[in-house]
Amino acid sequence: MAMEHQTQILLVMIGYMTLLILWGLYQGRKVKNNADYAIAGRDLPGWVAALSERATGESSWALLGLPGAAYATGLAEIWTAVGCVAGIITAWAAIAWRLRDEAEKHDVNTFTEFIAAKHSDFGKKIRAVGSMAIVFFFFLYVGAQFLGGGKTLHSMFGIDPKIGMLLTAAIIVPYTIYGGFRSVVYTDVVQAIVMIVTLVVGPIVGIIFIAGNPAIFAQSIPEALTKAGADYSSISGAASGFGAGIVIMSGFSWFFGYLGGQPQLSTRFMAIKNSRQAKQGRNVGIAWTVVAYIGALSIGWIGIAIFGPNGLQDQEYVMPRVILEIFPPAVAGVLITGAIAAMVSTADSLLILSATELSENIIKPALKSKAEKAGSALTRSRIVTALLAVIALLLAYIFPSKLIFTLVSYVWAGIGGTFSVVILLTLFWKRFHGRAVLVTIITGLLFTILWSVTGMEAKITSRIMTFLVSGAAAVIATYALPGKGAARPSH
Repeated sequence: MAMEHQTQILLVMIGYMTLLILWGLYQGRKVKNNADYAIAGRDLPGWVAALSERATGESSWALLGLPGAAYATGLAEIWTAVGCVAGIITAWAAIAWRLRDEAEKHDVNTFTEFIAAKHSDFGKKIRAVGSMAIVFFFFLYVGAQFLGGGKTLHSMFGIDPKIGMLLTAAIIVPYTIYGGFRSVVYTDVVQAIVMIVTLVVGPIVGIIFIAGNPAIFAQSIPEALTKAGADYSSISGAASGFGAGIVIMSGFSWFFGYLGGQPQLSTRFMAIKNSRQAKQGRNVGIAWTVVAYIGALSIGWIGIAIFGPNGLQDQEYVMPRVILEIFPPAVAGVLITGAIAAMVSTADSLLILSATELSENIIKPALKSKAEKAGSALTRSRIVTALLAVIALLLAYIFPSKLIFTLVSYVWAGIGGTFSVVILLTLFWKRFHGRAVLVTIITGLLFTILWSVTGMEAKITSRIMTFLVSGAAAVIATYALPGKGAARPSH
């Protein structure tokens, strides 16, 4: 990248991030108690919850990961998009409003507190086991986001990755500590708008750019996929029979993680103000998703047209490279800043989720104080958030990035697959009880780690296997073990 381009992009980025921090701190002024800090007082407008949930759920995945995968594999990546979009539509249409209604009914502030309230016979154990599982995995996830921020800043500006990690933390940690969930959600809204602009404007300008540029690899997306070879132009990656089935199933398996089991997404559903707003959120969330996924795939395929199938060393940088190629530096700066900001939006969401789970479900019960002043509870939450941020940053420095990213790969399956089963059965199966919840959580997490460690992940993804094994464990435990009380269905 030319020096003048770097300078323009850096100035845009500094301006954008400064405004983001100030916006986050401004929203934090409205936080008066722990419910505000943990779940924005369950008072979010539907469109705010939807944009926040989408920015958190997609983040660097929609802007770096998915375009990179589309660049590397061509048309076969459609199955991943289909799985994700189907999962998100199902979550907003069938789960979001139910979770919102139940959170209000039981007056709960955190994800595991909701599960514990629905299965009060084993509530304390569920809170302890569920929170510890979430905090462990998500904690490392925060470290991975810091690493991702450092890697991106290094690739764009040559900044030492360790300094880049510190800068990433310095952007998000102050407003997250101060304003908690409320600050995080409202900064997410800004990220979601920048992300969707990038994913709409980028492909439109990209298609015009390649059509009028005979010097590049191809002048259209279909031509690019055809010229790149059969692997790229086939929706099964040129596989056939059982192999094609594995390709399709592996992509579609992302569906199972979206069914209520991602705590950082489900908390947004729980925070919506009322049922009418939940419908508005559903419409905004689904529309954003469909448009974003079409845009993300298109950017990857436009990358093939511009650079050819082997033109990039790191496929995950196809989005920044395409944007820099087709836009003036100042415009490219805003859009690429959106990619870095998207990573940031995931890090702050995971940080506040881990902090409130730890503070509300592990530390608060351990204190055994019945009456706690609102101010002291809020202070405790802020201190826990600050400590978690520091420890996550230290972990990212100490442990090799390969180890952290391997652990993060467990999150989607281990947390998403396992807790999706717990949430679905809690909402829809009257007989499901507290003992079965504990068995499901422990089985799902242990199975994911064992499946990945033994190398089975390479054969069939744990994203589908964890969901199936957790589901089987849940059903068997429900019938085999006695349950004192059972969850009542929401409707």
